[in-house]
Amino acid sequence: MLKALDSVDFASLQYSLEYAAKNSPFYREKFMKDNINVDKIRSKEDFQNVPFSDKHDLHKVYPLGLQAVPDEDVVRVHSSSGTTGNPVIIPYTKEDVEDWGIMFARCYEMAGITKRDRLQITPGYGLWTAGIGFQAGCEKLGAMAIPIGPGNTEKQLKIMVDLQSTVLCATSSYALLLAEEVKKRGLRDKINLQRGIIGSERWGDLMRKRISDELEIELFDIYGLTEIYGPGIGIDCEKHEGIHYWDDFFYFEVIDPDSGKVLPEGEFGELVITTLKKAAAPLIRYRTHDLTRIIPHKCSCKRPYPLIDRIIGRTDDMIKVKGVNIYPGQIEDALSRTKGLSSEYQVILENIDGKDKMTLKVEVQDRADKDQVIAEILHTFKSKIGIRIFCQCVEIGELPRSEKKSKRVYDHRYK
Repeated sequence: MLKALDSVDFASLQYSLEYAAKNSPFYREKFMKDNINVDKIRSKEDFQNVPFSDKHDLHKVYPLGLQAVPDEDVVRVHSSSGTTGNPVIIPYTKEDVEDWGIMFARCYEMAGITKRDRLQITPGYGLWTAGIGFQAGCEKLGAMAIPIGPGNTEKQLKIMVDLQSTVLCATSSYALLLAEEVKKRGLRDKINLQRGIIGSERWGDLMRKRISDELEIELFDIYGLTEIYGPGIGIDCEKHEGIHYWDDFFYFEVIDPDSGKVLPEGEFGELVITTLKKAAAPLIRYRTHDLTRIIPHKCSCKRPYPLIDRIIGRTDDMIKVKGVNIYPGQIEDALSRTKGLSSEYQVILENIDGKDKMTLKVEVQDRADKDQVIAEILHTFKSKIGIRIFCQCVEIGELPRSEKKSKRVYDHRYK
């Protein structure tokens, strides 16, 4: 069953549509082009006829074509990395910044963080949304922010010991790097970490377990994206049954990424977000390209906020090998079925004599039988994914670690 919009939900959606049509040059032109009369949007079925927007649209209106308020109302801008062209620049009003802080503080509270905690914030600052988002939420909550930023692992570890940080805020890649260094240097008894707030990239169960076990902390998966404020629009709670999202700030849909059809709750597809309160850069039916599902039941924690599943990948992370579509989540699931592996892997794609070749490099624990590991991985890939691959075992720590996001797929077929 599709979730029915109650009167409050629909009133919020209607307001957001009317606001965007009136104030956003981007949406005014888009709605006019697609013959969308927002006054005639009276039901959830009507709303599903409103056109999607995505990052490609936002690239075209660079730098500030999304801005829906006068310049004097803009207090800040953030942007995406722009690795695939012009960055997406997102303006914020004072109210937008305050709302973001409220949501982020709510995330911290959901994870059991209090004013007595000390948060070591390792994501980057500047135009990227992460560092300043983590800090603003921390200050809104009233906890101690340690805004150390990215990199400089020696200093990170010194601060972690000297200031007795209780919460680590990081990407999963950097959290793993720090966990390995803590173990290597025998620092676990000298630090006071209790929780980790991890975001900005998808991460599988193997990585989750390694970070949690080696740092002896509870991990929480925080969700967000630059176009929609930044991190902090959802997080899992102590039950870890999914990611709670703030339905007083957003309307979530999940669609079939190929047809665009809205899927029933419980089915995996692409997450689409409509902002309900964002003033400087409202977004209507924004395709995130993140793959998840709306969980059709309430969390056992009894909190009122609805759930989506953990992000299993992105539509643009898909690789096609020998005619088969493969997502990183499928690779990580296959690896999780094999004993003796670390969480790290690399995929090397080549085209040799007109045929695709996929080589999977995996890190193997010292006592593992490498031949057995390779045999199990090859069998799993053939039976679960449907292709034959090559597998190479390396020592733990041999694959590169990252202070930001890990690059795992190297496609050399078309270079």
